Amino acid sequence: MTISRRSLLAASTSAVAAAQFSSSRLLEIPSSGVHDVVLDTDTYNEIDDQYAVAHAILSPDKMKVHAVYAAPYLNNRSTSAADGMEKSYEEILRILSMLKQPAANFAFRGSPRFLSAPDAPIKSDAALDLIKKALQPRPNPLYVLTVGAPTNVSSAILMEPKIKERIVVVWLGGQPHDWPTAREFNLQQDIHASRVLFDSGVALVQIPTKNVSEHLRTTIPEVERHMKGRSKLGDYLYDQFVDYYKAGSAKRPDLFPWSKVIWDISCVAWLINPAWVPSKLAPSPLLNDDFTYTLRPGRHHIRVATNCNRDAIFFDLFEKLART
Repeated sequence: MTISRRSLLAASTSAVAAAQFSSSRLLEIPSSGVHDVVLDTDTYNEIDDQYAVAHAILSPDKMKVHAVYAAPYLNNRSTSAADGMEKSYEEILRILSMLKQPAANFAFRGSPRFLSAPDAPIKSDAALDLIKKALQPRPNPLYVLTVGAPTNVSSAILMEPKIKERIVVVWLGGQPHDWPTAREFNLQQDIHASRVLFDSGVALVQIPTKNVSEHLRTTIPEVERHMKGRSKLGDYLYDQFVDYYKAGSAKRPDLFPWSKVIWDISCVAWLINPAWVPSKLAPSPLLNDDFTYTLRPGRHHIRVATNCNRDAIFFDLFEKLART
């Protein structure tokens, strides 16, 4: 997929008739109904993004997923940000195949690198598709569920700022604002892109990890009971879970008891039922170079999650996975 800057601007101009939403409406708790969604995910980074992709697609009564974007990442499961993005794209295709969801014009490769500066967006199929979908007329905002480094999403915002009036970014990233550090994998992978979310004024729902999404833990006996043998996808996710444990226990033979956080389902759960992931409005923090926050009361507001109802979320997830 290639889109020229000229055609992108033409599409932007033709979309002027699309309704704009007030910032207060964008930050409201979502109403009941089916919401338009795209999902931006570093799917092969570990084993939790796969659950988020499946949970979103398996919730058609709550959301219509229009696209899944592969985000870059760099850790021990990749050799570079580009390699991480490509592995994530391949994993997205595997998950979509098991869900019988066609990948054509639905799965998109994202950026092969992180932002080098706060004003240097990276053109990718994912960023361009997000702009295109955000500018399409629709009666309600497009929810951008972002469960990795926000490189693709922030690039789209920088390339076409008009989309800020059309989208709500629901991002798993960072720590609570009173925490000694903001450091967390998604945030620190791309500090420039993370700052765009905090500074641009885009409607942002931030789901921190400490004391919030880290509640979403499960265990081998639980996933065996509720996933193994119930579907092809359930078996695939169960095998990944066990392999992940074995890799960890090889380094730590005393690794007992053990549970794994399935972080990324928090974003999907917030849209399915906001009561499961309670939140509050707060001034958007400044993200410093040393990965600390500076809090200024006069800043624009974002919505920040404060807790997760672990049992309700996993009940919903397991029930839906069993029906695939």
